[in-house]
Amino acid sequence: MSTTATSPPPTNWQASVAHAFSRAAPRYDALANAQRHIGETLWSTLPDTAGLRLLDMGCGTGYWTQRLAVRYPNARITGLDIAPGMLAEAQARFGNHIRWQLGNAESLPFAAETFDLVFSNLAIQWCRDIGAVMNDLHRVLAPGGQAHLTTLLPGTLAEVAHAWQRPEALLQTPDRNELARAIDHSGLTSIHQHVERRTFHYPDLNAVMASIKGVGAQVSRPNARLTRRELKAARERFETLREPPGLPVSYQCFTLQLDKPL
Repeated sequence: MSTTATSPPPTNWQASVAHAFSRAAPRYDALANAQRHIGETLWSTLPDTAGLRLLDMGCGTGYWTQRLAVRYPNARITGLDIAPGMLAEAQARFGNHIRWQLGNAESLPFAAETFDLVFSNLAIQWCRDIGAVMNDLHRVLAPGGQAHLTTLLPGTLAEVAHAWQRPEALLQTPDRNELARAIDHSGLTSIHQHVERRTFHYPDLNAVMASIKGVGAQVSRPNARLTRRELKAARERFETLREPPGLPVSYQCFTLQLDKPL
């Protein structure tokens, strides 16, 4: 993933992401409306039946992990996340019938061919090395296994960047060509792709900022602090974008279904 001059060094990036999401964990579910809606689109792509070994990669507080356990009652479900705080929330809510594993998608802590199905909703955009993610997905999937993923493309949160007048406010994500190269190089086969712009609306700038910070996304703009004057100017700029339902916040969503050939 590309970086900006204000981004933390790569050696600190994973720690920054883990810290931001651990801090957001207690209020994540209350503020993750956009993430839930995007996840429902991914959920609809899942097969009616799956193998016995399933991974929720970037499981957060375990919302989708628990739903996987209900949908596939005979499967062994693992929820993986980089943030200890998220895993603590998940375990407290859903208990130990699901295995909760600390780790990151660029270096999955599992043996080869461990899973038949991988589900991942809005997690891999936080990874700096998308090639490593795809290579490790190929490694941990059994032959014939599938990965169902959503990620974000450039242009996500464009309204927020406009309001702040800070391009670095945008999460720096791989574009479709980078993702395609990473998939091809990994040996995975893309059997379905879908791009969709999803826009969500909020009553005011405070609600916008709460929704972003509340799901850990403030890590994408390190050391960016708004003064009162800047906040007033940002509010005025955002108001010029107001639509009848409220202030718009857009996500460029990329849904992928990948297969590991037999």
